Amino acid sequence: MVKSLVAFLLPAAVWAQEFPNVTVETVVKDAHYAEGPVWSADGFLLFSDTVTDQIKKWTPGKGEADYASRAGGAAGNAYDSDGRLYTCEFRDRRVTRTAKNGKIEVLASRFEGKRLNAPSDIVVRRDGNVYFTDPAFGNQQDARELDFYGVYRIKTNGELEAIARWKTRPNGITVSPNGRLLYVADSDARLIRMYDLAGNGSASNERIFVDKIAGVPAGLRTDEKGNVFAAAKNLLIYSPKGELLREIQLAQTPSNLAFGGQDFSSLYVTARTAVYRVRADGMKGAPQYAPQVP
Repeated sequence: MVKSLVAFLLPAAVWAQEFPNVTVETVVKDAHYAEGPVWSADGFLLFSDTVTDQIKKWTPGKGEADYASRAGGAAGNAYDSDGRLYTCEFRDRRVTRTAKNGKIEVLASRFEGKRLNAPSDIVVRRDGNVYFTDPAFGNQQDARELDFYGVYRIKTNGELEAIARWKTRPNGITVSPNGRLLYVADSDARLIRMYDLAGNGSASNERIFVDKIAGVPAGLRTDEKGNVFAAAKNLLIYSPKGELLREIQLAQTPSNLAFGGQDFSSLYVTARTAVYRVRADGMKGAPQYAPQVP
């Protein structure tokens, strides 16, 4: 009995020390299906409203506004260190980059002569290596040309490389704050996989970071300590060793997340029709683009 009681109490003791005093605030409540949040260095949040093919802008103190239209359907978004916006366009089955002057460039639409499935989420390392996932959900399955679900890297020279060819569907993707680890959510297997990233951006040594996740793991993000934040049934926070540090329940099921605010101490979480701002003592993220590996 004593051993069982200790085992039951330990997680609570760990949680009590990690990210205490959590507050959750709704900052957007009228989206159709919110996804792909990313914080701009210019002081605002972008997120995709996937049903309406819109990218929305939310600014503290000002609220929500239209930002851009993507007929190809916007999902995951990311900025690079030069302030260019990368977007997964799942309906047009491509990845684009938007320059500060508004010019849109297609970075990836085909692999080995076949159209991509439906790019979902994306992250950019500071050195310019781009990583994205390519699952297919719902009626996207009917239009597939590839016989696998891919995890891809766009090299700094523009070449598209398949890091992994899964039979299950990858979803959220992020890098560690030092740029040496890549994390990918496996929505079908209910787990998160990880890879080592070399200085040139290549990935190797696939392994499981955490498994048996409650709900469908989707968006991922890391903080400055290397903790991994995951959108699943609830908002989950894991240590760099894969230990569950905290579980935060939201009013709606989260889809994706991004750190933001003046000092990156707020976590913005998209969840169906809402966007939440989550704050906690000790919470501080790294920018979405990670530092370059030395």
